[in-house]
Amino acid sequence: MKKCLFNITVGLSLVLCLSVACNRKPKNGRTDTYSSGTIKFVSDESFSPIIEEEVEVFQSIYPNAKLIPQYTNELDAVNMLMKEQTYLAITTRRFTKREEQNLKDRRFLPVAVPLAYDGLALIVNKENPDTIISLQDLKLILSGKVSKWDKLYPESKLGDIEVAFDNKQSSTVHFCVDSLLDGKPINSPNIYAVKKSAEVIDFVEKHPNSIGIIGSNWLNDKRDTTNVTFKKNITVMAVSRIHPATVASSWKPYQFYIYNGNYPLVRTIYALLNDPINGLPWGFTNFIAADHRGQLIIHKAGLLPYRANMEVRQVNVVTE
Repeated sequence: MKKCLFNITVGLSLVLCLSVACNRKPKNGRTDTYSSGTIKFVSDESFSPIIEEEVEVFQSIYPNAKLIPQYTNELDAVNMLMKEQTYLAITTRRFTKREEQNLKDRRFLPVAVPLAYDGLALIVNKENPDTIISLQDLKLILSGKVSKWDKLYPESKLGDIEVAFDNKQSSTVHFCVDSLLDGKPINSPNIYAVKKSAEVIDFVEKHPNSIGIIGSNWLNDKRDTTNVTFKKNITVMAVSRIHPATVASSWKPYQFYIYNGNYPLVRTIYALLNDPINGLPWGFTNFIAADHRGQLIIHKAGLLPYRANMEVRQVNVVTE
């Protein structure tokens, strides 16, 4: 009889333990899985067109998943990740050594997953006849050593060079500072930081003497499925590593010229992860980075997928 009571007691104890375990939530309150649940994540605003489409397709495949993107500048995105306000940030840089060590000291496992390559585009007003530029001249503009168009193009009548960025803390600004100015600040006397990437295009449309710096995914003409044209209301400059720039040495941020290394202003897009439970942030990241559907969205947006398998075809254009 005692043996039976003992078995019943043990059985009830196991049932109670399993019931408590099933209802127990993580300390952070998260219940999301690799393909279900609800999460918020952050992204550099310049990638919002691509991210919106990635979210839409992912949620159609996994209807039990809900992704809520928040678009901000790159600095705030990384800060939110470090403070555990989010577990996924889409940026154009990896973790710094200091950030990585900080997270590891808190027993996290930070990971940077490459997603795509983006060409940083230089755009000018369609009335500007000067459409090629060398990296050297671009550096002179950003450093403030050249502030008038006729110093670069003697026949220009446009006057002062106005430089427009999407945001003073954006990945675009960081790229120019780190990759073009060797860490020195941008010192152009006529620099404008608007709030969003779309506003850079608007600024350039309204200011004939301006030059805008923007992610190339904003310029892809959605009517063109071959990704070889840009929006018709502005002009995309061709950029040359060689100085002075010539037509033959200058390239636009088309996918193939990013792929073969001709275009010089290229940055890598990363998913920064700090997800201790390997939940929905990981599921969404792997969809963008490894699933052919996620990479196809990147390709159609005019960027170069990180796992690109490029097929190059020769096209003969006949004009009448």
